[in-house]
Amino acid sequence: MKIAVMSDTHDRVPAIREFVRRFQLAGVDIVLHAGDYCSPFALDPFVSTQLPLAGVFGRNDGDTEGLRAAAHSGVGIELFESPHSFKLGDHSILLVHDITDVNPRSIASHSFVFHGSVHQQEMKTRKETLILNPGEACGWVYGNPTAAIVDLDTRHAEFIKLDGPEWQF
Repeated sequence: MKIAVMSDTHDRVPAIREFVRRFQLAGVDIVLHAGDYCSPFALDPFVSTQLPLAGVFGRNDGDTEGLRAAAHSGVGIELFESPHSFKLGDHSILLVHDITDVNPRSIASHSFVFHGSVHQQEMKTRKETLILNPGEACGWVYGNPTAAIVDLDTRHAEFIKLDGPEWQF
């Protein structure tokens, strides 16, 4: 199963829309979002394309009820409190905004841990757990929007970066 992972979109709808387009071209089955959408309209690219999304809330998601309402207007969009543990096929996944909010034993009990919050890409393996932060999909802090595509079966992860003058600050 091929998934996309993103976090910290912070209302940058053109970048979100471009990532959704690239995810669809790559044959992604579902997008996992590690929080900080900010406003309900940040979900519009998922609603309009009907690309499935499972996400958690971050610290900058002030209008959680508005985000939930926007999610319900689409097909296959679900938002949860962070952290959220679930299964995709045979894979146990922990989706969390800030990884420091999670007990290390909880991390070790999952095949994959996807997180955000710090806006920096990171990928490491701790025993059998792949831990990945896709970076900031907004590009506000480090200058270029980033996300990741992960094949859960092969455990291959690829970072995606929107580059070019229209994405830089």
